[in-house]
Amino acid sequence: MLRFLFLALALAASPGFAADIIIGQSAPLSGGNADLGRDIRNGALAYFKKVNDAGGISGNAIKLVTLDDKNDTKLAAVNTQKLLDEENAVALFGYASSTLSLPAMPAVADRKVPFFAPFTGADTIRKQNDYVYTVRATYADEIEKIINFWGSLGSTNVTVLHYDDAVGAQNFETVAKVLQKFGKKPVSVSIKRNADVTDLNMREVVASDPSILVVTTLYAPVAQMVKKLKGAGKQYMVTSLSFAGASQIAKALGPDAAGISVALTVPTPTSHSIPVVRECADAWGALGQKEAMSVTALESCIAAKVLVEGMRKAGASVTRASLHRSLSAITRYDAGGYVVEFKPGFRHGGSYVGMAVFRADGGLRS
Repeated sequence: MLRFLFLALALAASPGFAADIIIGQSAPLSGGNADLGRDIRNGALAYFKKVNDAGGISGNAIKLVTLDDKNDTKLAAVNTQKLLDEENAVALFGYASSTLSLPAMPAVADRKVPFFAPFTGADTIRKQNDYVYTVRATYADEIEKIINFWGSLGSTNVTVLHYDDAVGAQNFETVAKVLQKFGKKPVSVSIKRNADVTDLNMREVVASDPSILVVTTLYAPVAQMVKKLKGAGKQYMVTSLSFAGASQIAKALGPDAAGISVALTVPTPTSHSIPVVRECADAWGALGQKEAMSVTALESCIAAKVLVEGMRKAGASVTRASLHRSLSAITRYDAGGYVVEFKPGFRHGGSYVGMAVFRADGGLRS
């Protein structure tokens, strides 16, 4: 934990800056979802370092302070208070899910602090308050893309693996709504959040005999279900929402990820013909990262670039109030082949949805 925090602080500690602009983040840096949290943190660090190396914002350094929430909602709430009270963060950035974001909402509304780029497409976050800004498409956008793609190929016997909570139920209902145009109804297989996939869950999938298994969970249940099905001698076409984390699926499954498709809310990290992808890849290398940039890290880097645009427009002094005003005033912003468009009274600017398939080597083919 201290090592992670030190890295975030050290990157902003270059001499010659007048002051620090504190961006707060609570993310799972340990536990089962640590890969996801670290990628979110490191993608943002890469872009903030690029900005600081070029002189910062009006002579001020951006400093990302990341606290480990271990994917625990109570700890996420505690971290939020620390970031606002002790660190005096001007914005909160990159919380790793809707469930980790929700505990922060009372403080966000009360302290009037921008809550920027949570890694979720759930409507529950978008309906919270005027200080929530998102840069990714919704789960409904992703589900529509997935079902229409497979439906156009005649694959309409759909089973949905989802969490047994409000977000999971909403995802299932969205699949059901889109499937109506094909005259079909999906089968529900629900699991508990932060719990392992069971043999009973696997047998429920087998009993439904799907042509497509749509997974709306994090990467661990994806991997567990695929491995259990393989062990039982069963194989189905599997499609995951972006929420799982494409790179995390590849790491968890290795060669067994081959053939799994995934929705993406950013281009693939190898799409270097897209300027912002190339820019983030360069920043990732300059951060000293040895592994290739993941989809999650790329999304975080792009989100950090949009946040920096808000900082630049906030004036000489970046405060919670000035940043909120400047972010609200952004209309159409092209980050370099990735467009975010905020509208008056609407702060949810992302709409990009693509699909990719895992190769045997863990790479993605669009």
